[in-house]
Amino acid sequence: MQRRGRPWARHLYSTALYLLSPLIWQRVWREQVLTNPRRERLGLLPRRSAVEPGLWLHCASVGEVLAARPLIEALLARYPEHRLIVTTMTATGAERVLALSQALRESATPDAADGPLDHHFVPLDFPGATRRFIDRLNPALAIFFETELWPNLLAACHQRGIPTAVVNGRLSPRAYRGYRRLRPLMQDALSHVDWLAAKSAADAERYRSLGMAQVAIDVVGSLKYDLTPTAGTEALSRQLSLRLGSRPVWAAGSTHPGEEELLLQAHARLRQHYPSALLILVPRHPQRFDAVAALCQERGLAMARRSRDELPDARTAVYLGDTMGELLSLYGAADLAFVGGSLVPIGGHNLLEPAAMGVPVLTGPELANFEDVAETLREAAALVEVPDSEALAEALVALFIDEAERHRLAEAGQAVMAANRGALGRTMSGLSALLGE
Repeated sequence: MQRRGRPWARHLYSTALYLLSPLIWQRVWREQVLTNPRRERLGLLPRRSAVEPGLWLHCASVGEVLAARPLIEALLARYPEHRLIVTTMTATGAERVLALSQALRESATPDAADGPLDHHFVPLDFPGATRRFIDRLNPALAIFFETELWPNLLAACHQRGIPTAVVNGRLSPRAYRGYRRLRPLMQDALSHVDWLAAKSAADAERYRSLGMAQVAIDVVGSLKYDLTPTAGTEALSRQLSLRLGSRPVWAAGSTHPGEEELLLQAHARLRQHYPSALLILVPRHPQRFDAVAALCQERGLAMARRSRDELPDARTAVYLGDTMGELLSLYGAADLAFVGGSLVPIGGHNLLEPAAMGVPVLTGPELANFEDVAETLREAAALVEVPDSEALAEALVALFIDEAERHRLAEAGQAVMAANRGALGRTMSGLSALLGE
């Protein structure tokens, strides 16, 4: 079915980008890039061989790469004759792709020793840059993860006849309100999407309201429920748990500025009841690791840093998880897990990561980005929600007292994971159809 776009809106958008290009490029030039040349931001990457088919998956940053891992592994298994190219917007996302590629390479057969993944930066959304990028990448299929809707990039795919999908598609109420103000532009972008695999009926309706054709939308569920910890992740978790001993341990992952202070307040109150309690603190962004370490020192808290191979001793109050790619293992080493971005107005992060590790899940009230997942956990009585730092401390104390309730919460969370699996299979079926299978 041919859908009508709004090219005039895209032309206005492109004009605005050109006017802002000095500021955009200045920001790109300031970022620390250790993995890929900056020229990739202009679509300048090596041309791919026409005889080597490729699948392209775009993820914004670290969180999306982690959430997309089941899909990445499924694509590699289903299409071994294709090269999988993963693009990211951020340098930290690039580092996560390379770490994942290394992990997969180590577990691959010897004839796959060159590694199953390529990584490039996604180009800035200028018309020329996106056309160059698509021309040189020449993928058989373009897959955009969650909410990455770049109008010129989608148009470039359409112009080259490349089938395009948005998978694990979600639009939080806040993101929807922002896109709604740009509806003609979003309608044009979505007119170039061949298939949208929405996480929920509410997400599907928001996309439809922005102009996505109903016939091109399927509600497949969230890929996050298909998260299965690897043997290596579970082994590291067990190793850490043994080293931490029998003391009360809770983890706070994906935390943000202003939130660490509240978590340290809750931890101080917890230690009034349990003086040996340990907090595993994992900031969301690696560029903040040193700042959070300094905050702990200012509070006079004895701290060990994982990046330095330090292990907590009896005096240690905070174990700083200042490494990349180990969040699941750190969650699994704890008795309780708080998911950050929820005591400050960020919208929350993936509540299912600790659940997948068999750890009770706690969260603050800011859950706009994961409201559908939160509701599923609520219905199963598998989520502890607190309004503030004081209530968090009270909940921690109560749960450390009540071992039976901790076990019940952990089992309820794993039951939710098991009951909601299946989005990966439905997503792979839709992608196979786009490839003509």
